[in-house]
Amino acid sequence: MVISSENFYTKAMPDTKEALPTQKFIAVERIENGTLVLKGGGLRQILMVSGINFDLKSEEEQGLIINTFQGFLNSLNFSIQIFIHSRKVNIEGYLENLEKRESQESNELLKNQILEYREFIRAFVSENAIMTKSYFIVVPYDPVQLSPHGEAFTSKILGMLKKKGVENPVKRLPEANATEDRVLREHMEQLTQRSNQVIGGLNQINLRAIPLNDDELIELFYNLYNPEAVEKELPDTPHADTEKKS
Repeated sequence: MVISSENFYTKAMPDTKEALPTQKFIAVERIENGTLVLKGGGLRQILMVSGINFDLKSEEEQGLIINTFQGFLNSLNFSIQIFIHSRKVNIEGYLENLEKRESQESNELLKNQILEYREFIRAFVSENAIMTKSYFIVVPYDPVQLSPHGEAFTSKILGMLKKKGVENPVKRLPEANATEDRVLREHMEQLTQRSNQVIGGLNQINLRAIPLNDDELIELFYNLYNPEAVEKELPDTPHADTEKKS
C-alpha cells in the first residue's frame, strides 16, 4: 500500500482543504508498507510501545530495568527517537452509557450509586481534562547519499560527455525504475531489521512494541496536527471500576 503526500491529506482530511498547504512543512513524501518515505530519501518506522508502572516496582526491580534499558541503548549502532503523544479523552459516550444503565437499573440503591458516580465524573472532567498517553519509538534508516563533491564530479563528467556528443548513459538504462524499487525494498528490509532489534531489546524489560501500519500512521499524523479537533473516546462498555462502584 502506497500513500503519497498528496492523497495522504485527501484520505486523512477529506473535508478540509485549508490544511493542504501544511504538507509543505512535513518531511514525509509518502507512506508505503508501514514505512515513512521522507522527501530527502530517508526511511522511518514508528513503533507503538506499551508502558510499565515503574513507581510500583521494588528498588531491586527498578535497578534491573534501568541497567537492562541502558544495555539495550548501548547495543544500538543507530539513533532512535522516543516521544510521548498526549491526547484528550472524550467521555461523553461513557457518560451516556452510564445514564442508560442507570435507567435500566431496578435496584434503587445501585441506581443512586450510578447517578452519584456519573455526576462526580462529569464535575471532575469539567475542571480537569482527562488525558491519555501513547508511547512511540521512531526507528530511522538513512541510505548513504552521494556527497556534494561527488555530485559535482558526476555532473562534470556528464557535461564532458555531452560536449563530445556522447549520449547520457543514465538515459540508456531502461530498468532504472525497477532498480530504484529494488533498492528501496532492500533499504526497507534493513529498516525492518533495525525495528526488530529494537523490539527485541524492549521485550527484555517487558515492554511490548509493534510497528504501525499505513492507516495507523495516517491517524497518528492527523492527531498530531489536529490536537483540538480529535479526541479519543472511551469504549461504550462501562469500565470495570464502574461495575465495582455500582
